[in-house]
Amino acid sequence: MTNTTCPALRLPMTSNGMFDTESLKGQKFVLYFYPKDNTPGCTTEGGNFRDAHEAFLAAGCKVFGLSRDSLKSHENFKAKQAYPFDLVSDPDEIACQAFNVIKTKKLYGKEVQGVERSTFVIGRNGEILREWRGVKVPDHVAEVLAFVQTLE
Repeated sequence: MTNTTCPALRLPMTSNGMFDTESLKGQKFVLYFYPKDNTPGCTTEGGNFRDAHEAFLAAGCKVFGLSRDSLKSHENFKAKQAYPFDLVSDPDEIACQAFNVIKTKKLYGKEVQGVERSTFVIGRNGEILREWRGVKVPDHVAEVLAFVQTLE
């Protein structure tokens, strides 16, 4: 998806907000997709984005997390983990389908459809500048931040 335009999306997010890609034009942002609130890997990944949040802001880049969880689940997760950024709720998989992050996974020996941990950096003009798929949590946020810091 790199070098393509970010899909037009309008989805509810925490803090009584609306994630709207059209209103984000002119700003850089990171959109990271994660499987589920309150799970170990997702909590660690979110914590890493939380801990680097000021550095992302200093680079002129907003951060948003997205999963299929409900807004209520997101509000609780955000508060519990003290995330300074908003979480986008996508229970109907609108963004997940648009970014092609729904993949077949094995869970306890059964095949299920789940979110592939993925991160996208969107530039000021709405172009997807970089993507990471099948993300492994350790060192990932540092790599994303290093890329963002190279952007004007």
